[in-house]
Amino acid sequence: MTDHAARQAAFPTSRLEEADGEGLNPTANTTMGEIIARRFSRRDILRGSLAAAAIAATVSPAALLVADEARAQGSAGNGSRFTFPEVEAGIDERHHVAEGYDADVLLRWGDPLFADSPVFDPTRQTPEAQRRQFGYNNDYVGFIPLDGSSEHGLLVVNHEYTNEHLMFPGIVQVVEEADAKDPAKKVAKLKIADADQNRVDVEMAAHGGTIVEIRKTDGKWQVVRDGAMNRRITADTEMMLTGPAAGSNRLKTSADASGTRVLGTINNCAGGVTPWGTYIMAEENIHGYFTGKLPENHPEAANFKRLGIPEGTYSWGRFHDRFDVAKEPNEANRFGWIVEVDAMDPTSVPRKRTALGRFKHEGADNVVNKDGRVVFYLGDDERFDYVYKFVTKGRYNPDDRAANMNLLDEGTLYVARFADDGVMTWMPMVFGEGPLTAENGFQNQGDVLIETRRAADLLGATPMDRPEDIGPNAENGRVYVMLTNNTRRKDTQVDGANPRANNAFGHIIEIAEEGGDFAATTGRWEVLLKCGDPAVAEVGATFSTETTRNGWFGMPDNCHVDTDGRLWVSTDGNSPKATGRTDGLWAVDTDGPARGTSKLFFRVPVGGEMCGPLLLPDMQTAFVAVQHPADGGEDWDGFGRLSYYEDLSTRWPDFQPDMPTRPSVVAITKQGGGRIA
Repeated sequence: MTDHAARQAAFPTSRLEEADGEGLNPTANTTMGEIIARRFSRRDILRGSLAAAAIAATVSPAALLVADEARAQGSAGNGSRFTFPEVEAGIDERHHVAEGYDADVLLRWGDPLFADSPVFDPTRQTPEAQRRQFGYNNDYVGFIPLDGSSEHGLLVVNHEYTNEHLMFPGIVQVVEEADAKDPAKKVAKLKIADADQNRVDVEMAAHGGTIVEIRKTDGKWQVVRDGAMNRRITADTEMMLTGPAAGSNRLKTSADASGTRVLGTINNCAGGVTPWGTYIMAEENIHGYFTGKLPENHPEAANFKRLGIPEGTYSWGRFHDRFDVAKEPNEANRFGWIVEVDAMDPTSVPRKRTALGRFKHEGADNVVNKDGRVVFYLGDDERFDYVYKFVTKGRYNPDDRAANMNLLDEGTLYVARFADDGVMTWMPMVFGEGPLTAENGFQNQGDVLIETRRAADLLGATPMDRPEDIGPNAENGRVYVMLTNNTRRKDTQVDGANPRANNAFGHIIEIAEEGGDFAATTGRWEVLLKCGDPAVAEVGATFSTETTRNGWFGMPDNCHVDTDGRLWVSTDGNSPKATGRTDGLWAVDTDGPARGTSKLFFRVPVGGEMCGPLLLPDMQTAFVAVQHPADGGEDWDGFGRLSYYEDLSTRWPDFQPDMPTRPSVVAITKQGGGRIA
């Protein structure tokens, strides 16, 4: 096997973050676990049901378990803002939604997006066809209304990555190899055939994003295939680099002497929609797309090491020199940015906005501050990496869209430090201030942004447990940080109850910016939830005792704050082995007596990951994205073996023998109409 095929056999899910080893942060900055543990061990009194649950889980888990067991048969929600009937957690081949709601598949991988799009044929895939069809592994879902309507608009969807073993026929063999931990034991693994040019080019065309017009007719959503603004963005789409790093010598390549033009975007995870109606794509795990080797004394060697480049999961560098760092070392510096797309103009050139920094961006949710500046919250999805925000210099003008189109080129990027006493500080990342000077290798602001992680290391930012989506809540002035997990955290790195060593289930931090000012440079923080099964005392989960056995979750990933200010959380990593349940969408109370209560609203098929989610402004539709269904099955009693194209643990959503499993976007509506409650 090639190195690429070997990695796929070892990590058939292609979740690049799972291949990251011990983490890439070399600093000894105080960890979030150490801070939280010290803070709660010192506190005399904690107020509210969440805090009481936190203390109970820390001091006397048995007391919490008794309360949980007493309520397990009842419904969550004394004082809850969510009234839907809860879904039963579990695992099977299908998706499930709360009783009284319909969950209709709107878009599937390969669906035609244009009047001239070819019919999807998974046995004869070509890059030309894929560029005219819905891409793979839909992640972020956003909606841009047309004429202010909640029933007619543009759906914008990120396509994060590809799973070859689920996509392509005839490339997988199941082989038995010695177990790495027990050589006398044989384990089944997937062996993937070496890629060819066509397969690589199909993968590149399946990345990026989709912009497609949709309309609600007779209560059901439909794709408008001849929509004038329909567009596919791929790993080959021409883009422009703008902002402080644009034109840097470190961004110049043999194909682009200006350092301002780049082809494509990759590994687009979560994202956002701006108040002026543009589409934000966040470039996350870029390290897996680059192969080759830099000399140890190369000027970019340390920069690449901090980002794990090259990791080599994908074999694109064998066919496209720009993904081989030995041939085009600066190409990797042209990825890891926030991309802004004018969805209203299908001929527009997307902009990579370098002012927002370069790292493994998980999302770019945003809020208009009370002074008119726009604040973007940004997570760096890596174990022991950081939380950021960007505050625009200019102010949003709701009456002049054109005046807002370059707001993301000027502003201040901040990185967070969380203190023991619950105070947090947003530290500006500005060249010439503090350690961000020529003495530390930065020649200008462009260098600070190209090496955002190293700059944050020097500022003493707080290492976190994989910061993913971050959702600001304009209704209550709070901000919710999804921290998915950190199974590399060692016992010596924590002091107390949470977060936990080998933090497999993650937690959620709630930030209150000072004075309700999202642009403030100080604030306070709380632990909203420690995730995992409250029935397992050692886990130390802190859901409200009103949460049922179906309501708890692990691995929070994406989030959404709806029009009413309610928090919805989707997950990545629930599994038969880890949790006995699939990923899904949970509704979480953040205020009042039900604070910390969670309810399951939607669950995905076996092997799938829950992404999205999005409730439209009229609250009558929720869109969710299901990634890589059937990616797994060996730990599920209903299948019990490795899953791949010819032998899938589910053929969701079509359930046809000649059709593979297909990542899809699902539209959820209330039967008979009305708001999602």
